[in-house]
Amino acid sequence: MRFSEEILNEIDFEKGNGLVPVVVQDFKTKKILMVAYANREALQKTLETGFAHYYSRSRKELWKKGETSGNLQRVKEIYIDCDGDTLLYVVNQKGVACHTGEYSCFFRKLAEEE
Repeated sequence: MRFSEEILNEIDFEKGNGLVPVVVQDFKTKKILMVAYANREALQKTLETGFAHYYSRSRKELWKKGETSGNLQRVKEIYIDCDGDTLLYVVNQKGVACHTGEYSCFFRKLAEEE
């Protein structure tokens, strides 16, 4: 992946104790698929391979999305927010994103306008 080294250095990993949230969006549908976390190593792996890598807070280890399930995420674009503490991965999703089998982790509605 091509990326801007200058913007990469603006990511504030320290604010989140070495982690930044990653919002994941489907390239075609624009639907939000999931939220995960990345440390510097996970981001570097994503940039090197073009496939989404994250840091598991529960397992305390790096993981490649879809490595065991086959539900890979090919990263098309990466954006950084204005504060430098959150990333947006725009991906081509193969299969489902959610561990429950749903396409998106955001399938349960909490509220809507009356």
